[in-house]
Amino acid sequence: MRIALYARVSTRDKDQNPETQLLRLRQFAGPHPEWHVTKSYVDQASANDLLRHTAWKDLQIDATKKKFDAVLVFKLDRAFRSVKHMHDTLAVWDPLNIGFLSAQEGFDTTTALGRLLINLLASLAEFELELIRERVTAGMERARQEGKAIGRPKGIDPKKQARMDGVLPLLRSGTLSWRQAAHQADVALSTLQRYVKAVDAYTDKRGLFPSRADEAQRGV
Repeated sequence: MRIALYARVSTRDKDQNPETQLLRLRQFAGPHPEWHVTKSYVDQASANDLLRHTAWKDLQIDATKKKFDAVLVFKLDRAFRSVKHMHDTLAVWDPLNIGFLSAQEGFDTTTALGRLLINLLASLAEFELELIRERVTAGMERARQEGKAIGRPKGIDPKKQARMDGVLPLLRSGTLSWRQAAHQADVALSTLQRYVKAVDAYTDKRGLFPSRADEAQRGV
């Protein structure tokens, strides 16, 4: 079986070397004489910096060309931003008969059990996303019933607020990064950050959902 290795280190993670991941992946593949490592793909970028995931894009192109039979990573978060991202990617690979293996978590979609576990994980993630969406909606509605403006920045267009309300559950679940959410809501990143911080400042007092204000300050 032809195996492609993928490694990624964040540019923020100083002193990290992708070769550390690749070494562990080669060691993981060693006991399998039927495996043949064809190529190693390496990115040096944060999980949400999609523009710099050039090696990942090359891997996706090579997947469509059937240049390998499976992709091996050290950990799930080296390849995927969220469970939804993983599920969507594997849905593309499945018709191509390309498997996915994770050395750390032990996922192996080349087996029936591995495919079952992946589907269960995706279902649980979708359930969690729906719970977050319901909690966010309930928090917004409660704030409005109490006559609160839920911290809407002065002068913000109501249509922009509605769009930000729409992406808020996806942002909180990790399905969208801050920049992706701002792009989808068609607002400036700073506008979305101020809005989320203001919402959290009100709702956190009532325990409606965990605070993400600190992340808003960091901007990613």
